[in-house]
Amino acid sequence: MPELLCDVGGGITLCYETFGERTDPAALLIMGLGAQMVAWQDDFCEELATRGLYVVRFDNRDVGRSTHLQGPPPSLRQLLRYSVPARYTLADMAQDTVGLMDELEIGSAHVIGASMGGMIAQTLAARHPARVRSLVSMLSSTGGRWVGRPALSSYPIFLHRVPTEREAFIEHATQLFAKIGSRGIPQDTEGVRRIAALSFDRELDRTGTGRQLAAIIASGDRTAELKRVTAPTLVIHGSVDPLVSPSGGRATARAISGARLMMIEHMGHDLPRVLWPRLIDAFAAHAAEADQLAESGASLQQA
Repeated sequence: MPELLCDVGGGITLCYETFGERTDPAALLIMGLGAQMVAWQDDFCEELATRGLYVVRFDNRDVGRSTHLQGPPPSLRQLLRYSVPARYTLADMAQDTVGLMDELEIGSAHVIGASMGGMIAQTLAARHPARVRSLVSMLSSTGGRWVGRPALSSYPIFLHRVPTEREAFIEHATQLFAKIGSRGIPQDTEGVRRIAALSFDRELDRTGTGRQLAAIIASGDRTAELKRVTAPTLVIHGSVDPLVSPSGGRATARAISGARLMMIEHMGHDLPRVLWPRLIDAFAAHAAEADQLAESGASLQQA
């Protein structure tokens, strides 16, 4: 299906794309900080759709072809002090997702978020429980100051200016994921370069990432809020993630009642193609289990 635009309220328009049959249960894929929906690669989405899911991927506000807001990103000094002026919060981004679901007439969905997308998915599940059939929080954290912290070797990533020339931008992305990606298993360098090229061609504004980062910081520690999540939850984290340390995944699993933690050896802060079968199997199985649980509950209520 071609990319489409959707007014989700509050002056925000989201760009989205779907895969699979509209009659199947919906699965929303939410991507992370500064990442466009194309980071959920086409063949990943197509394979997930073959598991009986109606897959929806979309650009968050301030990236890709969705609405970009005005205003400068926070300065490094503000980021280091954890005191930033934010145009919006993760709750606003979760509300964008609700607006998209409303426009697509999706009552509830299996929600899968990576990195910042995991934070948005967590917030959606906590604040809009009826809209979330199941939750997968991957490579993410609770917002707690002392969990999920980047390795010191990752800090230079935040200091580099993003190139404005296409080939330099692609090379920048390739070097970035070489640093934060998986170890001991093949990295998907070809996929990273493809995503970077698509991302460059789809978007010229490089300030949105800073505004998204401000939203994360302004949202603070969500541990208490996560205790309200009732959706069946699977937490996935890489054992060698240098950008969101594994403590972030463990803290998320502790905060959400009944959550299962799946720690993947050698996985970093990326989605390497070699792990796709395992991830897709986990997503599909978790969704199926949640649907079976919901059907069992409905049957008991009717009885």
